[in-house]
Parts: sequence; C-alpha cells; structure tokens
Amino acid sequence: MRDFVHGHDLLRQFFRVFLFEGLPPADRRADAVYLDEVKNSAIYVGVFGNEYGWTDDSGQSPTEREFAEATRLRKRRLILVKGRDDKARKPMMKALIERAGAEVVRRRFENTDEMLRLLYGSLIQYLQDHGFVAAKDFDAVACHDATLKDISTQKMRWFIEKARAERSYALAPNTSRKEALAHLNLLAKGKPTRGAILLFNDAPERFIRSADVTCLHFHGTAIAKPIPSQQVYHGSLFDVVDKAVDFVMDRLHRSVKPSDKSAASDVSYEVPFRVVREAIVNAVAHRNYASKSGVQVMVFANRIEIWNPGGLPEDLTSDMLKGPHPSVPRNRLICEPLYLAHYIERAGTGTLDMIQLCADAGLPEPEFRGEGERFVTVIWRDWLTDAVIDELGLNERKIRAIGLMKTHGRMTNTEYQRAFSVAKRTASLDLAGLVEMKLVEKVGTTGRGVFYRVAKGAMKGHKGQTNASQTHHK
Repeated sequence: MRDFVHGHDLLRQFFRVFLFEGLPPADRRADAVYLDEVKNSAIYVGVFGNEYGWTDDSGQSPTEREFAEATRLRKRRLILVKGRDDKARKPMMKALIERAGAEVVRRRFENTDEMLRLLYGSLIQYLQDHGFVAAKDFDAVACHDATLKDISTQKMRWFIEKARAERSYALAPNTSRKEALAHLNLLAKGKPTRGAILLFNDAPERFIRSADVTCLHFHGTAIAKPIPSQQVYHGSLFDVVDKAVDFVMDRLHRSVKPSDKSAASDVSYEVPFRVVREAIVNAVAHRNYASKSGVQVMVFANRIEIWNPGGLPEDLTSDMLKGPHPSVPRNRLICEPLYLAHYIERAGTGTLDMIQLCADAGLPEPEFRGEGERFVTVIWRDWLTDAVIDELGLNERKIRAIGLMKTHGRMTNTEYQRAFSVAKRTASLDLAGLVEMKLVEKVGTTGRGVFYRVAKGAMKGHKGQTNASQTHHK
C-alpha cells in the first residue's frame, strides 16, 4: 500500500504513508508514536485481517486504539477487510470489524490488487471532495489549446455515417463539427473536450501525450531482445484500434478454404478476430488517460497480451468479468461514440463474448487480471497453455521442445537432435511420447518431409479444456 501510493504519479503529490514499522529505534513509547501519527494524519486506513494481535494493559490492540483515536478526532476513515466472510476471524477482530461497520462504510477485498483499487478510489474521492483535483472525468474536460479547427471534418463525417449504419444514429452526415460535438457532450464552454480530441483529431498525441498504442511481436514466449517487429500507432481512437488489431491478426496463423457460398475463400484465424478487437477496444476505451504510459499490445508465440494503464473500477473485480456484470466505463464520453460506431457494447457483455468465442474455437478462456495501476488481458493462441503444461509432468527437454514448436510452427527429428544434443533414438522416443499424449501431431509418414507441430485440439477429457468450454454456462 505504501509503495503503491508513493509510486503513483498523482497520489504521491498529496499523500505520504506512515508505517510504524518504518520508524528507526527511538526513546519514546510506541503507543505515543502511532497515536500521534493518527492525530497528524488526514486519513486513517485500517486493513483488518483475521488476527487481532498483541494487547496492552487495557486489553486492546494497537489497531483498535488507532481506530478509536481516529474516530475521536473525527478523521476520515477507510476500513478494508480481508476476505468475504468472517469464518476464520478471531473473535476480538470480528468484534472490531462489527464496531467499525456500525460507524463507517467498510469494504472487503480478496487480494492485494483489489485492496489497492479500493484505496485508490477513496483517495481520489478525498482529493475531489477537498478541491485538490477536478471532479470532472478526464474526457469531459476542455482540451487545453484545442479549438474546433482541430476536429477533423473527414473523421467526424466518417463517424456519423458509420453510426447511422450501425445504430440508426439521428445526425446527418453534413452536420457541423460544433453541433455534432454538442450532441455527443464533447464540448466544454465552446471548446472541444479531451474526449473529442482523442476521437476526432488526426494527431491527438500533440495534446495528450500517451494517446498511442505500442504493438510488439516476439518470436518466443517471453519479452526479449531483439524485438522482431515494433510499431507505435498514432491517430484517432478508431484509427489506433484498427491498426493495432491489424498488427495482431497479420501475425496469427490463418487457414484459407474455398467457400461454398461465394467466389471468395473463407479465412479463419487461430484466434477469432472479434476476441482480439474486443480486447484492444476495451484497453483503449477504459484506460487511464491521465497516466504517462500508453496501451501496449504484445504478440508472443503462445499468447497475446494487452496492457492498459488503470485498474478496474471499485465496483468490479477480475472474477466478475467472467460472469454477467454491469458496464462501468472509465471514460463515459469516449465510450458513447465507440458504442455508436459499433466498436463496443454497453451491456458489460464484451468479456463474456470473448470467453464464449475462445471456447468455440477450442481455446482456453482469456485471463483478466489487475496488476496495481495496470490491467492485463491474456488471450491464448492454443489450448496448450503454461498452466496445462505444468500439470502434465513433462521433463524440461519436452517442455522446451513444445515452446520451440510454438515459436517456429514445426520441428523435425533432426532439429530436435540439434536443439538438445541428443541421439536420434532419444529424439524419436521423446517425439513419439508427445504424439501419444496428443500434445503434438506428426505430419507426414516417412522421409525428410516429416515434421511435428503442436496439436490443434485439446487431448480428450483434459480438465483445462473442459473448464474453458463450460465457463460461459456457470
């Protein structure tokens, strides 16, 4: 908690965290020190676990005495309780939580990420309540130095035509920039808002530094140099989403089959297009634009990762994204045009669609996880994930062989021998074992044309695949 606050670009300008454990030895009573710090603090944060802790002569723990002092001094109090229930809670700690709950709103958390998200929301609310930061959303504030001339007529017209076709939008294509922005609530005292610049300016990074998306492609399964391909995309949000999606799809395996319905062939990708686009649109739409870092999209041999600055809202957790949940947009004014252009929905169904589409394609469900002030989405390119491999008890050589097959798409017996400095017989036995386990498939029968590649479908009955296909129906 301390490191999070002191490392956050905004919070560290206003807050310092006092931890009793951080004090050097001193000739003062311990209780005098921590009670004085409560007196000198603006906010008291109590993190309550299962243990009540050491008690003094009065029978109270330092935690309870701190809370009582903060209450007496009418300090702003934030109580964070670990765990969804009190089954493992010590009786005195349970009583303290009940007492705190009767006096102040308390919030429960399951992990560090969730705790930090609750803390962040409360501290920002404090700053807004005391006028230290503007209460308006980032995308609702007028963009400094921007005028209506910075709004692209071409981009605005494209958007209106797209919205009319997709959502029966009411505005005519020749609507003026001023009227169109007013209709979308993207004007502030006659000036374009930050949201307007992000959506309809040719180079929004001139006004908002981190308004770009960085895409990287790695041949292996880890971030490593040299980087084979890297692109930084600038432009309107619609442009950077389309460019980032194209970057990913161009690096995925695809199959082309003749179509029964038209002269054009059917093209299918190892990861469905809609899954990739949904993940990238979510990162762009829900990121924290006040952060100096941008959205990062990385394509690995076995997965796609999308990072965006800004954790989940307080009302959501990573687990909630796997079931029906409300739509809680961080940038409401940005999300409305993205909805009208049919880039997103407003029902909180995007992550559910991703899970179902991956299941239909025989892929594990995507991973959604918060990492402090960063949110990460992981889309697996095949069913044989790191977690599945760990369950199988393979030796290090076979694990590395699977990784090489994912990186290069295939491996011959000769390449296996060279990669691991083993005899042909050992290579043949290893590869045959992987084929027997249905982890790898053999292509060809005899001769130099024979090679091995990761099997396309999960081995029958594997629990990882069963979970992935049933998640949507829980």
